[in-house]
Order: sequence, then C-alpha cells, then structure tokens
Amino acid sequence: MSKKKRPDKISGISRRDFFRNSTAGALTTGLVSQGLVGAQNEAGIEIQGPGRVPIQLNVDGQTRTVQLEPRVTLLDAMRNHLDKTGAKRVCDRATCGACTILMDGKPVYACSILAIEAQGYRIETVESLGTPEKMHPVQTTFIKHDAQQCGFCTPGFVVARKAFLDRNPRPTREELEKGLGGNLCRCGTYVGIREALLELAGKGGSNA
Repeated sequence: MSKKKRPDKISGISRRDFFRNSTAGALTTGLVSQGLVGAQNEAGIEIQGPGRVPIQLNVDGQTRTVQLEPRVTLLDAMRNHLDKTGAKRVCDRATCGACTILMDGKPVYACSILAIEAQGYRIETVESLGTPEKMHPVQTTFIKHDAQQCGFCTPGFVVARKAFLDRNPRPTREELEKGLGGNLCRCGTYVGIREALLELAGKGGSNA
C-alpha cells in the first residue's frame, strides 16, 4: 500500500506559516494575560508585575515596605525579606498548618496567600505572642505537657490554638478535638497538645 504524501499547503497556507502564526498568536495571548504586554487588562484594571512592585505589610505591629514580585507568597515574604521565620514551610500546599499566622485575628495558611493580597491586614506571627522571658500561656502549657518534638509544626499549632481559645475560652473536650483540625504533627504529639489545651480551657482560655 502506497503512503500518501502529507500536503505542504492547506487552503493556500503552508504548514510552516500555519504553525508560525499559531505559535505567535498563542505567545501574544499569554503575554497579554500575564500583564507583560500593555499596562491594563480588558477591564481597564492596572496590572501589577511581573517585575517587583512595592508591597506594604503590617507584621507584628510594624509596617514595612518590600519590593517583591506579585507571585511571592506571604510565607516567603516573611521568611526571606522580613526575618520572620517562626512560620515554617513544610507541605507548601495548605494542608499541614505549620505556616499558620493570624490576619486580623483569623488563622490562615501563609503559604496559600500572596504577599500582595495581605496588604491592609494586621498580620501576627508566633514571634509576637511571647518571649523566652515572658511566654504566652499557650507556649507555657505546650512546654509543660511536652507538646512538641521536632518543633516544625509547633509554631503553627501555638498560633492556631491561641486563635481558637480566644474565640472559645471554655470549650468542651469535643470542641477541643474539632479545634485541632487544620494542623498536623508528624511526630504525633497530640496527647500533649490536648492536655495543654485542656489546662488552658480550665483556666478560661489563652489570655488567662
């Protein structure tokens, strides 16, 4: 059986021109959608990036301006540019809770929020909760009940549990169990964490 020769031209357009034009069109569309071509999108909204832009963040009571690409996460901005290393990068996909911080008092995963989106919020990290000389009650009870081992998950647990107890200072044991959701400990220190939380709940919460 003879093989048919693939035509070099389709409807008067050569294959080479067809692919060249298609590739150019795709690239141009991609550049426009990323803000690389033109300063505004179709809705007339100014596009930030892709280069560095000034981003103002209020972290632990201090307002600082950093030059970052819009794609940089809040976690990377804090760790690499603001010297706030308490929040840890572990899963980097918003499942383990090791990077938990507070935004206007609400616990969030810093790895899943862009730094540019965090502007205008009051951000709190574990560094702001206490010092070695004067620790926060959550930190004190974690140490007392051996609620940590490697320490990578501990900052996220401390921050998230503070927020939980601030909302519900006298939770039931069932509420405490549910309150542990969102943070994972690969060392398995949940028994100590539960005991620490039960002690705090008996005293009336994290601000007791």
